[in-house]
Amino acid sequence: MDPQLTKRILDSTNSTSVERVEVIQSLWSGYGELKRFFLEGGKHSAVIVKHIQMPETAHHPRGWNTKLSHQRKLKSYMVEANWYQYFSAKTTQDCKVPAIYHVLKQESELVLIMEDLDTSGFGLRHHPESVTLELAKNCLSWLANFHATFMGHTAEGLWPVGTYWHLDTRPDEWKQMKNADLKKAADDIDRQLNTGHFKTLVHGDAKLANFCFSENGKVAAVDFQYVGQGCGMKDVAYLISSCFDEAEIEKYEKELFDHYFNELQLALHNTHDFQLVKEEWERLYAYAWADFYRFLDGWSPGHWKMHGYSKRLTQRVLDELGI
Repeated sequence: MDPQLTKRILDSTNSTSVERVEVIQSLWSGYGELKRFFLEGGKHSAVIVKHIQMPETAHHPRGWNTKLSHQRKLKSYMVEANWYQYFSAKTTQDCKVPAIYHVLKQESELVLIMEDLDTSGFGLRHHPESVTLELAKNCLSWLANFHATFMGHTAEGLWPVGTYWHLDTRPDEWKQMKNADLKKAADDIDRQLNTGHFKTLVHGDAKLANFCFSENGKVAAVDFQYVGQGCGMKDVAYLISSCFDEAEIEKYEKELFDHYFNELQLALHNTHDFQLVKEEWERLYAYAWADFYRFLDGWSPGHWKMHGYSKRLTQRVLDELGI
């Protein structure tokens, strides 16, 4: 156990000792580890430590080992550190995120010492096989409150445009695209999403796996490496894509949509003209799907999310753009 890291953990949590440590998982492409430290003598029984160590060579599961992908990943961790330091305290219990206790930024490593959501009552995880419509709605409630909290907010220190699949950060995947019409429309789709009147901060990787649940269905979210400015529909479309298959999305689309916008209206507290927000974002919902479909076409052709529903919305966008 690194004695310097141990001291930082104890000092930042007012604990007396570390009882034991467990590795939760390795970080994507070998960039470090996520660990749980069990503590004694303080008010926290455990903390989560995200320890990012910059590898000499990365090992991407899908073979995207390029200098650009490496730089994108490094920036993503700095963005996450900035998010926790300068933005996370603005969230509410309706868009719960882990509290941050300490951030260490060094040339070759980054350490985030955070609240352990499991010990705070958010110890449940769900997969598409176990998620219910009600739980998916709870995630949408989290997104609505998050988007309302940061409506009109600048993204200084974060990604200028949020989401991990943003076009400007994915030129390699764009070059590999097979869908010629969608490839041609990529810039127009991106422009539509990024020049709207109403922008917020988007989570940027709002998949089901990044939500933690309590016994009563309350929700918290983790993993803010791709948070940045954008249209909230990017998060909404991506979350729905991670919860349900094509048939279920067709079945639940209106109910999910209505729930999100009802929650957004309540969360905005008349700070913005809700009807104008809704009109703009409803139109951009299909563009959010098309934008993600564009990424998949270059990154992982034949991906299970490239189903009939996402294909139809993408085609609708191409038709609207006259391509």
